[in-house]
Amino acid sequence: MVDLKSKIRSIPDFPQKGVIFRDITTLLKDAEGLQQAIAQMHQKIIDLEYDVILGAESRGFLFGMPIAYNAEKGFVPVRKKGKLPAKTISKEYELEYGTAIIEMHADALKKGQKVVIVDDLLATGGTAKAIVEMIEEIGAEVVALDFLIELEGLKGREVLKGYRVESVLKY
Repeated sequence: MVDLKSKIRSIPDFPQKGVIFRDITTLLKDAEGLQQAIAQMHQKIIDLEYDVILGAESRGFLFGMPIAYNAEKGFVPVRKKGKLPAKTISKEYELEYGTAIIEMHADALKKGQKVVIVDDLLATGGTAKAIVEMIEEIGAEVVALDFLIELEGLKGREVLKGYRVESVLKY
């Protein structure tokens, strides 16, 4: 078993002073580490009944696609505003320094579908909460959120209270 934390580079004072950035590129380039990360994330949701994996741009794609493939499920991308070609629904959310808008195709999910959200990092929970709200507006059901890394001090799990939140690594 690979020590996944040892494969993640910590960069102090990025993108601003006082922040420790958890850089997953060092994990991604390590074949065994990457396989273990995907396997462990998949294991966290293996007991669930769901129809589709939804991944947040862009690192949610890196983990969501192979999990969807392994689970023989479909994959839905959530993208930054203006990146999807067909009719979209969108949600504005707050970042640490400003706001952003995410979108997904309006026909990406059907009412009643069961969804697992996959992303690399749970920090403040703002992005994840916005995605949950879009899914529920369509009438689909969020059965879990699955993250590689959780930054516990930023309390994102509290923002997602009432939902099943899984994470492989906690800082």
